[in-house]
Amino acid sequence: MTPQEIEQRVDQILRQLTLKEKVYLLSGRDTWCTLPIERPLEGAPQGIPPVIMTDGTHGVRANQPDAGRAAAGPTTAFPTGVSMASTWNPDLVEQAARALGEETKAMGCDVLLGPCVNIVRTPIAGRNFEAYSEDPYQTGRIGVAFVKGVQSAWAGTSLKHYAANNQEIERYRGSTEVDERTLREIYLPHFEMVVKEAQPWTVMCSYNRINGVYASQNHHLLTEILKDEWGFEGVVVSDWTANHTTTESVKAGLDLEMPGPPKWYGELLLEAANIWQIEEADIDKAARRVLRMAFLSGKMDGTEKKGSVNTPEHQALARQVAEEAIVLLKNRDNLLPLKPQQVQTLAV
Repeated sequence: MTPQEIEQRVDQILRQLTLKEKVYLLSGRDTWCTLPIERPLEGAPQGIPPVIMTDGTHGVRANQPDAGRAAAGPTTAFPTGVSMASTWNPDLVEQAARALGEETKAMGCDVLLGPCVNIVRTPIAGRNFEAYSEDPYQTGRIGVAFVKGVQSAWAGTSLKHYAANNQEIERYRGSTEVDERTLREIYLPHFEMVVKEAQPWTVMCSYNRINGVYASQNHHLLTEILKDEWGFEGVVVSDWTANHTTTESVKAGLDLEMPGPPKWYGELLLEAANIWQIEEADIDKAARRVLRMAFLSGKMDGTEKKGSVNTPEHQALARQVAEEAIVLLKNRDNLLPLKPQQVQTLAV
């Protein structure tokens, strides 16, 4: 379907939904799935199916039985994000990411929760292994390649963790105090690059606060910059349990609260709408984005793609990435390259 056709179908379905149904589109059903609408609709006779997500940017995780699908088998273990970036080869990263997208679909999932593009600022940050580098430009170029690769296989991505989530201590509630210039020069350029060049299906907001305001309710980041300035058309999803408010988060631009069952959205959001603490138009904006994602998955019109896992081609790609990622830190005493005539024993 073309983007215009998707928008027409989204309009058609949105007009049929009750306020309660639109509210429930904005929450998870369980750990990995969004809430479905299980009634026939004009343009969607089977209703609105759940969108299923999975972790594993260096090897797709099997979420069963939570995701409700039969596992397709062991997936390929790809090198981590820092290794992919160490190849300095966006074309190869895009190929590997396409394989990850194929394996995501084969596992019965729709969205792979990556890439992690947080800037490496401290060596003891727990997520450094899946990030790309300390440089915004290189991080952006590898991030664009990753998103394009996964989404070329008809799976979605989640650009994370937005934003300035770069240390382990107090990562879940600490406040990153940062001026606008530093934010724009170090912590946001790579996000902007990926959004504008690759349009990920989702952007995941982070746990931390930025200048005292939690990312999940930060209107400046989620709406003013991400949606209005950069033109992001996808879903803003919370990191798992990272949402802290109801109306403030919706108005700030948080479209989807994960995981389920609903905590701050759901019944609390419905009650807020019923007593005019939030306008239905704000809920419609978020529901529209979630519906658009459901159409991109192919489930709404029966065009969902299937994939394959752990194929010889995927294994070869994983090996090639690992080989190109090797970095020689110090060639002590000219040890390399090895001279066969001087080597008596070699342990591998």
